[in-house]
Order: sequence, then structure tokens, then C-alpha cells
Amino acid sequence: MDAAALAEPARDLASPALLAPDAHKFGGAALADTAGFRRAAALLIAGTPRPQIVVVSATFGTTDRLVAALAAARAGKEHADLPFLVAAHRALLAPLGLASTLLDGDIAELDADLAHLRSGKPDAGQAARISGAGEVWSSRILAALLGKDWAWLDARQVLVVKHGELGARIDEAATALAVDAWRKAHPQAHLVATGFLARLASGETTTLGRNGSDYSAALFAALFNARELTIWKEVDGLMSADPRLEPEAVVLPELSYAEAMELAYFGTKALHPQSLAPAMAAGIALNVRDVRQPEKPGTRVVANPAPSPNPVKGLSLVRGLAALELQGSGLMGVPGSAERFFAALHAASVSVVMITQASSEHSICALVRREQAEAGLASARAEFAEEIAAGHVQGIALEHDLAVLAAVGDGMIGTPGIVARLSGAIAKAGISLRAIAQGSSERNVSLAVREADAERALRVAHTAFWLSAQTVSIGLIGPGNVGGALLRQILEAQPRLKRERQLDLRIRVVANSRKMLRSETTLSSLDLERGETLDLDAFAKHVKSEHIPHALIVDCSGRADMAERYEGWLAAGIHVVTPSKHAGSGDAQRLAALHAAGAKSGARFRYEATVGAGLPVVMTLRNLIDTGDVPQRIAGLFSGTLAWLFNHYDGSRPFSELLAEARAAGYTEPDPRDDLSGTDVARKAGILAREAGWPLSLANVDVENLVPAALHDVPLAEFLQRLGEFDAPMAARLNAAKSEDKVLRYLAEVDASGKATVALRAVERTHPAASAQGTDNLFAFHTARYSNRPLVVKGPGAGPDVTAAGVFGDILAIAAHLGAKL
Repeated sequence: MDAAALAEPARDLASPALLAPDAHKFGGAALADTAGFRRAAALLIAGTPRPQIVVVSATFGTTDRLVAALAAARAGKEHADLPFLVAAHRALLAPLGLASTLLDGDIAELDADLAHLRSGKPDAGQAARISGAGEVWSSRILAALLGKDWAWLDARQVLVVKHGELGARIDEAATALAVDAWRKAHPQAHLVATGFLARLASGETTTLGRNGSDYSAALFAALFNARELTIWKEVDGLMSADPRLEPEAVVLPELSYAEAMELAYFGTKALHPQSLAPAMAAGIALNVRDVRQPEKPGTRVVANPAPSPNPVKGLSLVRGLAALELQGSGLMGVPGSAERFFAALHAASVSVVMITQASSEHSICALVRREQAEAGLASARAEFAEEIAAGHVQGIALEHDLAVLAAVGDGMIGTPGIVARLSGAIAKAGISLRAIAQGSSERNVSLAVREADAERALRVAHTAFWLSAQTVSIGLIGPGNVGGALLRQILEAQPRLKRERQLDLRIRVVANSRKMLRSETTLSSLDLERGETLDLDAFAKHVKSEHIPHALIVDCSGRADMAERYEGWLAAGIHVVTPSKHAGSGDAQRLAALHAAGAKSGARFRYEATVGAGLPVVMTLRNLIDTGDVPQRIAGLFSGTLAWLFNHYDGSRPFSELLAEARAAGYTEPDPRDDLSGTDVARKAGILAREAGWPLSLANVDVENLVPAALHDVPLAEFLQRLGEFDAPMAARLNAAKSEDKVLRYLAEVDASGKATVALRAVERTHPAASAQGTDNLFAFHTARYSNRPLVVKGPGAGPDVTAAGVFGDILAIAAHLGAKL
């Protein structure tokens, strides 16, 4: 796109000129290269038929380099980077179709100023002319690119300012006269003006200070009676928090002037406090939008925004602070102590960020910039030297390395509990408050914390107001068959659970035996090869993120050593869910320790899928006991894998062939001997016995091992090659059962005496287990209440999907205890 293409014919401005103009401001990052200038020009040309006023900053990094050149010239030296800076601006011209001589006069003026300064001949306004040259260059380029219908305005022609303690303030009368004269001389409806620069009444060039271009834009918007001002930056808008510190930060659609002013003062980078005052005084709406995505609305700042459901609009951090605290009983009831304290700080040119005072008047605390703290301390000590010497004032304490977290929102006005909610969330994270202050408007609550805790404080505060109270940070170990199925189920259910039940499940870290993959929010990709080396301590720490209300680890690894970590996780307040039987059927003292750790921290240990996969077996047993029933005996088909094998084993196919098919379908463990040995069923019997309160250890279960003795200890690969050795003994067992018109079923039984048996039995065709199909499990609960006919839980009990559903059910059960609408 060249200048000719951008320069449209002059509009019929007879009627549009009567319309209030729209004002725009483009930051340096938005004009960093030729693409940025083209993008800005395209946005302006595609705008409304209204007159348009544009203010620009220097291109990205230009002002810093010019200030460095100024410092070098004052030292009598040339700045090595300056030729590159000039060359970079000249290089913008040709690709934009502009004359190569466009900037010659301005660059010559800069060279002359620097030369005079190096020779020891400074003059008034020279430093401002040098540091503000970037705005002159960028505005000239954009005005030329837009064409002859756009006037170029050097702000020094019209902006007349005075400098005082509160910074540059416009001389309204002189500026109004200058604007009127300039408009008469420039009939174009549209203009491009320099930001940052202005002049004093004497004519001397001055600047509006750092971020002065935003202030310039607001001043020009007010001077030209603009309808609204859009500040174009490379951000989505004003955010609820700095997204670099809080990944959950959201764009704020609307703010009031007062809210924006508070956030700007407390460090929001997208706006400068000064830029808001002229817009607010003139009632001009202010927009902050992303120049890269102009279709997005960004943030709108107006006098009366629409009501927000969230009382807090935004959080900001001010870092690099120190506390000066004047203490002493001699301050109590003595008028003027605070006045003297702050006068001493003012005398040392110390800016106070936050003030707190005890109601007893025993102490006054002022938070100041770190670099001003020592000067403030010395000045205050000098002011109160007599009182300190007399012991009326204990002294003035200085505490470094503090930060202020500010919560801002009009909705806080008159809303009870905001301070409690904010400080409570921070206290829960173990962060101590150094001081707290709230303005009488109730629009701002400021909390001083140690700087080392500042980011954590921001994140937990953001969680308290923006995240659902039922947000759960989930870590998964073992994304294999069951774990993979669980991930798919959670990802599929996430939108519905969040929309309908306000349950926000976030998969934030996944690990296999070698690597782990982490996310600050929720994982969208599960490519573990991109992950880092597995560190289980770091894994748990990431899951237990202080800015997310709840943490949960799902262990689908099947590793016995992983169960050793459960106690530590539970003690740390991390809920644990597993389909692995190692903890539930292992050492009884360890299991008791797990439950004790969870009871102390409030974390829950759930393992429903260890017994019946997706069937509610453990839950049913718990409900029976909780409602006063007394279990006496539990019997049935406890293994979906073995149920599938013997439901299909009718002699038409060899047992080895069925076993290979079951393994391929994911019904068996990777090593089928874990199922065929009966150990898995024995573990389930042990888990149920312990839930029922019966004394039973795995060593006391009478188990029939179906694996031929010769195959017990061979490597897995060899075992799989020798599956045929099952066929003859299994055929003999089948034929014997058939001769009695019976069927084979692998059954388990455990009773209140602590006796348990697990064995392959021939049962009548009328036996409940005989009618089972596929991977059906069957659990018959014989209890005092169900003495004549047992309560039966029956259904598929093997396979990744149903087992994962059981694990998912445990997750949802924990969420229900957290208060989610389930």
C-alpha cells in the first residue's frame, strides 16, 4: 500500500464537519515498522465520515535512544546508536511511497541541537526538542502517508502548558487562542498531531513527561470537542489483572472514569492517569483497543458503565516500595503529627503511595518508592529529632521490599464483605498483610504485602473474584488406557459442567513414567514428548496452585510405589482419586494413615473404580453401613476380565485365543497374569472387607491361581508366546463342568468372620453368575436388611471407558462435597 493508494479524495466535509470528530492515539509499539504505519492508516481511512484527530507516539524504543543521545551530548560525546535510529526512520519512507527528503529538516534540527549541546552551548528547550524528536518524525510519516486531506500539527504550535508539582497543566486561555488560529489556517477536517511535546508561554519547547502522548491525545480530544478517543495499543484492552502475572485475566468491557483512574494510578500499563482527566472533564468516552485485532471491542471507559456482576473490576500491583512508620505513644492526641510527618516527606520530594494510621494514633505508616525511602527516612528523623531524643516517639522504622495490591471497582461501594473476601483469600494462601487501606469512596482497597509474595497475592485475589469457587486443578499420572479414556471424558464434559453446574475442571498437568506436561490454565495438547522430565514434587506443587481453590491428583499409573505418595498429597490438602488397588488393599496401617491425613487436611481419598470399574460398589456398601445396615457376606464376580473370559469360553475356541483377544481389547492388565493369578480379585475382596470393617489382609485370602506354574516367573514376552499352555488344563476344567451341566465362573466371597476365597468354580446354570454377559461384574450384598435376597450390583466391570467413568464419578463426588451444583 503506497501513499497514493491511501490518499482518498477529499470527503464532502460540509456536513461531516458539523459532526463531533473521533480522536485516536497510536502508541509506539503500534508504529514499530512499515506494517504498523500501513495498519494505522488503513484503520483511519476505513473509519467513520466524522473528522478524525490523530495523535502519535515516537516509534517503539525511539524516545529511550534519544534520551541516551541527550545524555551523551551533555557529556560531550556522540551516541553510537543515533545513526542507526535515523537510518531506521529513513528506511520507512521508500516502502511507504514517501519522499526520501521528508524528514531531512527535522533530522538536521536534531543534529544541530546535539552539536550545540556537545560544544557546551545548551539553550532553553533543547533537551525537550531532542527527546521529543521521535514524535515529530512519526507524525510526519503518518500524515504524509494519509495524504493531502490530512493536516500535520506540531503540538508546540497550540499546546501551551505550565509546570507545577502535579506535572504539566494546560494554560487553557492561551491554548484556546492558539487552537483557534491554527484551525483558521488549516481547513482540513482531519489532522495528525505530535504527542508528548508542548510549549511554555515563553515559546520554549517542553514535554508532558513520560507517557505524555496519551495525555496529549486526551487534551486534543477535549480541545477539538471529540465524541470519543480510541487509544490503539497492542493489548486486548484493559484487563482484570496483568496477564503476564495472572493467566486467568479477562478483558474488562467497560469501566467508569473513576475505576480507570484508580487502576491507572496503581500501575495498569495500558493507561496513564493524566490521560483520563481531560477526557473525564469533557465527558469523552475513551476506548482501549488492539490495533492488531480492530474487530475486537476492547475496553470502553465512560461516566456510567453498565452494572457488572463482579464488584471488583480490576487488580493492580505497585512494586518496589518501602514502608516508613512513625511510632510512639507521644503521638496520641497530639494535633499536627501527621501533618509534620508528611511535610517532612514532601520536603524530601518523596511521593507517598499509600497511608495507614492506627485509630489509637500510636503509629502512622506511609508506603513510598524504594529509591526515595532513605531520603524520606532522613527527613522524617530530622523533623522528629527532639521527640525521638525525649522518648516521646520511639523512632521511624523503615521496611524494604514491599508491594501494594489494589482492588478497584465501583461495585464495591456499599457491598459488604469485600475486604473480608479479599484479605481472607490472601490469608488462606499463607500471605501476611503488612498494611491495609480503603478510601472513603469504597472504590479501592489497597493491601501491602512483602514483594516476594506480590504475585501470589495477586493470583489468589483474582481467583477470589473471577474464578468459580468450584474450580479444580487436576493432575493425572498415567495417561494410558484408563487415563487416556478419562482425559477424553473430562475434556468432552468440561463445557457442559462449567455452563450448567459451575464446575470448572482444569487438567493442568499430565505425567507418564518419564515426562510431565504442565499448563497454567488447562492443557489443550497432551503431547508428552514436549514435556519436561518427571519430578513428582514439582508435579504436586503445580497441581496445588494457590490461585485455584481445589487440587486433585488422579493416579492411573498402577504403580505400587506411587501409592507411597498419597499420604503426603492428602496431608497437603490435595484430593486423591485412583483406580489402583495398591493403597486400598495394601498395608492396613498405611491405609489408616491415608484416611487420617485426609481427615486432618480436608482432602478426600476416593477409589470407587478399584472394585467395580464404573459400578457404584464401594458407594453402595458405604450407603448400606451409613444407613444402619450390617453387612454379613459379599459374593460374586469381582473381575470383569475373568468374567469376559469364562462367559465366552464354551470350548468353541481355545482359551489362549480368548486370552489374547481380551488383552488386545484392553480388558486385561498389560501382563494378564495380574488378572489370572487371582491377586486382582483378592485385592478387591480386601478393599470391600476393609470398607465393611472386617479384619482381612491380602495374605489371608485363599486364592486359586489360574496361571500354570511353569509360567509364573517367565518374562512377559515369553509368557505371551506360551499362552497355548493354558489350553489343555482349561479344557479339562470345562469338560468336567459340562458333564454336570454347569458353567465355569471365577467367583469371590468374603464374610464378616474375615474369611475370603477366590477360585474358579463350576456353578449351576441357574446361579446368578451364570447369566452374566460380557465383562459383567456381579456383587451380591448379604446384609441384615437384605437377608432373604441379596442386594445385587451388576454391570460391565472391565474396559478403559467404564473404568474411566468410575474414576470420573469419584472426581464428581468430590466436587459435590465442595459445593458444586451436581
